[in-house]
Amino acid sequence: MTEQKFSTGVPDQPILQPTEFDPEDEYRPEPEPEPHPPSWMDGRVRIGIHTSIAGSYLNALESARKLGCNALQIFSASPRMWQGGSTRISDVDAKAFRARREELRLGPLVIHANYLLNLASAERMLQTRSIQAFHDEIVRAIALRADFLIVHPGARGESTTEQAISTIVESVKQASKHAPMDGLRILIENTAGMGTSVGARLEELGEILAGLRNLPVGACLDTAHLFAAGYDIKSPGGLASTIGQIDGAIGLENVPVIHVNDSKIPLGGRVDRHEHIGKGKIGAEAFARILRHPRFSAAAPEGLPGRAFVAETPIDDPGDDRRNVAMLWELAGLKGQEPEAEKGFSMLTAALQKRISLHRKTEKKRNAKRETLPSGRGRRRTPRRSEKKPRTKKGGARKGSAKKKRG
Repeated sequence: MTEQKFSTGVPDQPILQPTEFDPEDEYRPEPEPEPHPPSWMDGRVRIGIHTSIAGSYLNALESARKLGCNALQIFSASPRMWQGGSTRISDVDAKAFRARREELRLGPLVIHANYLLNLASAERMLQTRSIQAFHDEIVRAIALRADFLIVHPGARGESTTEQAISTIVESVKQASKHAPMDGLRILIENTAGMGTSVGARLEELGEILAGLRNLPVGACLDTAHLFAAGYDIKSPGGLASTIGQIDGAIGLENVPVIHVNDSKIPLGGRVDRHEHIGKGKIGAEAFARILRHPRFSAAAPEGLPGRAFVAETPIDDPGDDRRNVAMLWELAGLKGQEPEAEKGFSMLTAALQKRISLHRKTEKKRNAKRETLPSGRGRRRTPRRSEKKPRTKKGGARKGSAKKKRG
């Protein structure tokens, strides 16, 4: 029998022995799946207000719920004090906060950084202190799983605007170094233009964001600050022009949070004074235009999914907070579709208002007393006895003595 040869039609290939082993060949994982958007990013309008963490972080969530909000802003610590050491949030408190927030489906969660920070400062000591404090803000925001952390750019002092912008960029980079952002986004807020503050011009915000392009950053625009800085958002034409300038300098897609505050200050007044919605120089008609504008919406294609309107309006009387939130829903054209508010609830109770009033009176007296103190001395200046010139009547008796005798 003769041997038959079969051909597969495939040319013979030499068998190559690998000369080097690549450990990555052993296991190559599939790419990470795209993260799902949070449950609150549902295309609906998100309206919130700044709520107090007094007593507990959980109290802020309950206040937002009772005021008829579906978003909120908080401080993560006292905003007007340097914290002694790095203030951390306990794991227990953070876990309870995150769980309750998920139950209430509140979002986004916005945290506003300490007012004392000056990331633009040319004074090395203040800049260093601000960087450390802002780093602590980032750590606390991550613990609470906040979506956004808002910070004011700061004041340049005697530096040029260019130097200040460079300092801000470096400060934010230093503060965020070694911090796993974990979904947190830093937002630089525009300013009203008081003194030497940086960020009143949209172009300045744009330059800051460009310097931080490798970090998760964006902008928060405050309506009262825009108006005070000279951007006419009151008139239809002025609003259209401002939107064009935002697009050119920042990009409206980079503005996920808008602080909605009316202004006590007229257009271009360059002073930061918030007023109740519809009762200031901007007015209810203008806010209705802003809240209903397709470019400011939280829905595609023209809007930005998840964009939130957050009020920082004053609470002069109990119920002001609830009324301002209700006004925003109404001006947005969504009255009757908003989350139900708890009737009569306010973060400012009558008892708290009384305590605040007494505190203000005490502070006023204390400040008045300080003004009478001579420089460098710790007691009130009073005329010496020898400096008093007794006023006498005809009989030689002092006027005060005469009154006493008559009494």
